[in-house]
Amino acid sequence: MKNKKQHGKWWPLAGLCLGAFMLLIDVSIVNTALPRMATSLDASFTSLQWVVDIYAVALAALLLVTGSLADLHGRRRVFLFGLALFGLASLACGLAPDAGTLIAARAVQGAGAAAMFAANAPLINATYQGRDRGVAFGVWGAVNGAAVGCGLALGGVLTEYIGWRAIFFVNVPLTLVALWITFRTVGESRAPQRAGARVDWAGAVLFTLSAAALTYGLVRSGDSGWSDRLAVWALMVAAAAGVGFVLVERARGAAALLDLALLRNRSFAVLMGVALLTQAAAFTHFVYSALWVQSVLGMSPLRAGLATLPMAGTAFLVASLFGGRLQRMRPQYPLGSGVLVTGVGVLAQTLVAPGSSWTALLPGFVLIGIGVGMALTVLVSAALGAVPPERAGVASGAVNTFRQLGYALGVAVLGTVFASQVREVLTGHGVPRAAAEAAGSGRAHEAGVPLVLVREAFAAGLDRIFVICGVTALAAGVAVLLFVRGRPATEHAPGERAPGEERTPAEGPTPAEGQEPGVRQPVQSSAS
Repeated sequence: MKNKKQHGKWWPLAGLCLGAFMLLIDVSIVNTALPRMATSLDASFTSLQWVVDIYAVALAALLLVTGSLADLHGRRRVFLFGLALFGLASLACGLAPDAGTLIAARAVQGAGAAAMFAANAPLINATYQGRDRGVAFGVWGAVNGAAVGCGLALGGVLTEYIGWRAIFFVNVPLTLVALWITFRTVGESRAPQRAGARVDWAGAVLFTLSAAALTYGLVRSGDSGWSDRLAVWALMVAAAAGVGFVLVERARGAAALLDLALLRNRSFAVLMGVALLTQAAAFTHFVYSALWVQSVLGMSPLRAGLATLPMAGTAFLVASLFGGRLQRMRPQYPLGSGVLVTGVGVLAQTLVAPGSSWTALLPGFVLIGIGVGMALTVLVSAALGAVPPERAGVASGAVNTFRQLGYALGVAVLGTVFASQVREVLTGHGVPRAAAEAAGSGRAHEAGVPLVLVREAFAAGLDRIFVICGVTALAAGVAVLLFVRGRPATEHAPGERAPGEERTPAEGPTPAEGQEPGVRQPVQSSAS
């Protein structure tokens, strides 16, 4: 009986980790399927951008508000709702008859992912105590790392042997399993609340509107030009909503969706900017290099996915072998150095030339893996260490929001740059604009554009975005070394949990959860 009980206590972790794995892997799993999607759905380059981007936009924009809902109305309830929504949206993605339907379904999928992400870590925190909690968060962190690293490879395998729709259909049975395990084994959890606590709906609406309008404006301007009326209006709406969000949050103070007072802390403010810029610089260019290796070099989705494994494997090894040592250092040093190495790795990818093979990317992949393994290991703990312990939930939610927003905006900005450069090179050689745009989305053979011109255009487009990403990462790394100050994750005041032990956004101390009574739980929780 004892062994059975010991075995059964990990079922909640299995269900929660399965949900985390699915939502994180869907950020990047579509990348290696983009050329097949373009051909199957006759999708434009802009449509492909939205297939990738709308998921990240929905995830980033809704992360804070779903965390508030989870804290107020029950984390298990919100997690189950997010799982169900994610599974249904995945089914709709797989059945999508056209690009527009696929994009809409991806938006709903992102909303479900935000609900899952916000409630995931808090549920683990509430379910396990003592040493079990440390083990649980160790497993959870490893699963998250594996999901981020394996997305491109798994997308390639499914696309190659089954078809691109399989990358969505595979979520359906996994969702049913996660729902069954969570429903049967995970208990409900809420954060302690003050009287009258409620969701900051005004802030949530304004933040979502600003993020969505900004992304739309950037993508639209890349497709139709900066003078396009819809692009201009979208950017104006984004600015107005952003100003409105700041005013609303300042008025609500500590009850705000995002406590802006934390940004007065120079270290914390810089770390939020670094979270946004590093995510954009380190990962978004993979969308376009995946297009290059498949539509230009003719690699299969499987080989294209496997080609990225040196980066994922290096990042995993660095984090696994040196994570403990990195946590014992002052965070500005491993974080700043890691971001700088990432920048050097991205710049190394400018070795790509019209006649290059995929191996031109390998040196950059290895360096990016080293940098990411160093930087992301300490980013969350650095942010949590920059704020008072009782604001850990807000800090964690902010880090994840800025990271996902950085990915979404990075895809939008780099897509504009890449498409413009490819189009400019091809039209400069007399290729009609429509054919140039088709070539940029991976359908060069349909447009009849000579391969030698496509190689030249893609090399020019990739070179431009690699330079932008590399310089951005270098600037972010220098900013960390100059402005961020903090103590090692292992040095904390009595009773304060070390970030190295996975301080979670759910930590609104209550006696039942081993926390100090009388401290209000921030409602802005999300996974860290």
